[in-house]
Amino acid sequence: MTQVAQDVAIRTELPGPRAREFLEESLRREPRSMSDQVPIVWKRAQGCFVEDVDGNVFLDFSSGVLVTNIGHSHPKVVAAIREQAGEVINCYDFVSEWRTRLARRLVEITPENLDRAFILTTGSEAVEAALKIARRATGRKEIIGFHGAFHGRTYGAMSVGGQRSSSGTRGFGPFLPGVILAPFPNCYRCPFGLERQSCGLHCLAYLDQMIAAEAEADIACLIVESYQGAAGSIVPPVEWMQGVERWCRERDVVLIMDEVQASFGRTGRMFGFEHFGVCPNLLCLGKGISSTVPLAALVGESRLMDCLEPGSLSSTHGGNPLCCRAGLASIEVIIEERLSENAARVGEVVLAYLRSMVDRHSCAGDARGLGLALALEIVRDQESKQPDPDRARAIVRGCYEQGLLMIAPIGVHGNVLRIAPPLVITEEQALEGCRILDGVLTGMS
Repeated sequence: MTQVAQDVAIRTELPGPRAREFLEESLRREPRSMSDQVPIVWKRAQGCFVEDVDGNVFLDFSSGVLVTNIGHSHPKVVAAIREQAGEVINCYDFVSEWRTRLARRLVEITPENLDRAFILTTGSEAVEAALKIARRATGRKEIIGFHGAFHGRTYGAMSVGGQRSSSGTRGFGPFLPGVILAPFPNCYRCPFGLERQSCGLHCLAYLDQMIAAEAEADIACLIVESYQGAAGSIVPPVEWMQGVERWCRERDVVLIMDEVQASFGRTGRMFGFEHFGVCPNLLCLGKGISSTVPLAALVGESRLMDCLEPGSLSSTHGGNPLCCRAGLASIEVIIEERLSENAARVGEVVLAYLRSMVDRHSCAGDARGLGLALALEIVRDQESKQPDPDRARAIVRGCYEQGLLMIAPIGVHGNVLRIAPPLVITEEQALEGCRILDGVLTGMS
């Protein structure tokens, strides 16, 4: 395997000459929806660094959108993929050794009540399966979701998401009937204009008012993220999440937790819900489960999962031996290398640096997150909090030109910088990235 230099090195103008060729071809052959990121063409990647086709090396603060938790091209996962590719890759839903091993491991590392694991391909697919199972098992139809939520790009997942006016959702309706969207506690932009210290968790109490007005007493499930990732790493108060769990238990409503962006060490715990002391009935997993190839899972209670007859829900590539073996290897790396602990430790350092930037830069409105799922919200000024998506995009571009790779701005307003490096990142590497970001903001003042 050709090694990637473990340091930032910009050797050409950006994008470089070879990159421009591929970028132009991409624009000619692919839909415009695939042209949202900075103009880099990846060649190879190792650890926390990405090399482009022109030999430029970037520090990765994207993790391929929260996928490569164990770092790029980890040798143990690469070895597992190579070995399995020479044996069998796809066997549909016939049982394989590696699917059963992965299912057993997922049941082992999740709470005791979650005793079934359904192996799939994408996080959206896991969400779709959870919604189907909740409706089938309960015999009820209504689903509660939250404003600002993102659960995937398939129809059911979009229907329970709370970003209806975003470019990724706009114009695709009508969506599934029976979905009720409630306010999520974004304390920086409280939908009720309240302050956290004195709000009394009004957003939780409001849930009852909404249900009384909009529901038909036919609620099957409530789906919620441990933190709202695509909305900009919005972390709810612990008491709110515990209140939501209690609300579901009291009404026999299935609690679905979407941990596609929160699991496998990303938040500083193996699973994001551990920060809140709650436990779901159905758990959606994806992205960092394999750190490499497409893999997802729905882990849940047998009383719910076993409502499905044999053959009633399967997936062409779901649970294929290659992806399952990669996922199993990735999980063992996370545990053996204590990457959850590293995410918590380095994340504290990075969050402290981001908060210092809020103190020093008027365009930095809020710094927040858990572990290495962090965000910096960009605004016109701190007093008005008016979102500044143009500046956010300029910052991401400026960081790219200095060798720091981030995804396009996220959030309902497109003004939030996502800070999400691989969990193997060292404190020194993380601070190097922070200094690049800091310098770009200083240069734009």
